Amino acid sequence: MRRQYFAELDETLCSCRLENGLTVKVVPKPGFTRKLVYFATDFGSIHTAFELDGVQHQVPMGVAHFLEHKMFELPDRDVMAEFAALGGSVNAFTSFDMTAYYFSCTENFEKNLQLLLEFVSTPWFTQESVQREYGIIDQEIAMNEDTPDSREFSALMQKMYREHPVREEILGTRESIRQIDADTLYLCHRAFYTPDNMILCVVGDVDANEVARIAEAVLGREYRPAAKKLRNWQEEMVCDTQPVLLQQEVAMPTFQISFKCSPAGRGAEALRTDVVGYLAAEVLLGESSPLYLQLYEEGVIDSSFGGSFETIDGCAMLSCGGDGDQAEAVRQAILERGAYLAEHGLEEQAFLRLKRGAVGRRIRDLDSFDAVCYRLCAYHFLEYDYFGFPAVYAEVTKEQVRAFLAEVVCPGRCAMAITEPMDHTEDQ
Repeated sequence: MRRQYFAELDETLCSCRLENGLTVKVVPKPGFTRKLVYFATDFGSIHTAFELDGVQHQVPMGVAHFLEHKMFELPDRDVMAEFAALGGSVNAFTSFDMTAYYFSCTENFEKNLQLLLEFVSTPWFTQESVQREYGIIDQEIAMNEDTPDSREFSALMQKMYREHPVREEILGTRESIRQIDADTLYLCHRAFYTPDNMILCVVGDVDANEVARIAEAVLGREYRPAAKKLRNWQEEMVCDTQPVLLQQEVAMPTFQISFKCSPAGRGAEALRTDVVGYLAAEVLLGESSPLYLQLYEEGVIDSSFGGSFETIDGCAMLSCGGDGDQAEAVRQAILERGAYLAEHGLEEQAFLRLKRGAVGRRIRDLDSFDAVCYRLCAYHFLEYDYFGFPAVYAEVTKEQVRAFLAEVVCPGRCAMAITEPMDHTEDQ
């Protein structure tokens, strides 16, 4: 077990790679009662095309999320009840590029860990149980359709991407999930739920060597390579710029605006892209930025407005949104401010303050067990140790941020979705 101390963060990371290919990362937290465990696989909703044992496969949209649901079922066992009896709280999530199973507990850590590893590594599906799941996921899809933010984001992805599967819903559609059967789930589990494609991350007052021992005891030592993902995503850095107009039962209009960015790389480049994009979002859209203060003072935006930078396997986007009926004015103001920053650059002292603030926020995030586990897993799949972020922040220059804004914030890369309240005048 390798042990690293990061003095700037005052954090220790214990890590190893087992004979079966599993990466184990443990962040010791002496004196803390709570323990949090993530068992994650590098398999998300966008990974529907892959090659396994020399054979290419294309599986239906929504299969990663469907598989996540069914993994909690074992013959003659109630996984949720077993966790509850052990004092563990268990859950899972599926994103575009990752699926994670996690639990927290204050007692019976070893038994909870063994149970998590057992049920995630033990596929058991029947056609009858698969068919029962259709209706459950139908309800999730309906709830998603009732959420303005989700509808707007989906509309933006449809506008921005022609090939990349981020344009499809994580949940799939009512039609696509009915193409999933037990054989499909077994295939995807065999393809991506191999130790070589997974990470076990633990934060808490635990023995790192014991975590590794339990993982090896449950999962065995056999090495099985994961499937090769087929990323046939040929995307030009332009998008459909015509705004999408939606109607829904909302109290006031909402909007989202997104700029299409070049995909992040891997390794150190992945974290550098994330840092540059994050700083660009803060410079342009942050609560202390001139643009935010101007638009807020003018009443164009309110406290609901916010901006972010997000990377997904094979794509990235600079986005913002909030409540308000002046989406076009916001879009135009962003384009004008982006052009100004691209031409004039960033003031040095202001940029340094911004970097210090950003690093400080990320360091404070380390107090959150959930944030630590999630980021260690996500960056592991990008082939980089997340705890190296202070050095990356130190290296990033204002010129890199200026160049990013110059490249990204332009009309041809901008998509916008607007949700307006339903018009009931014809009903009267």
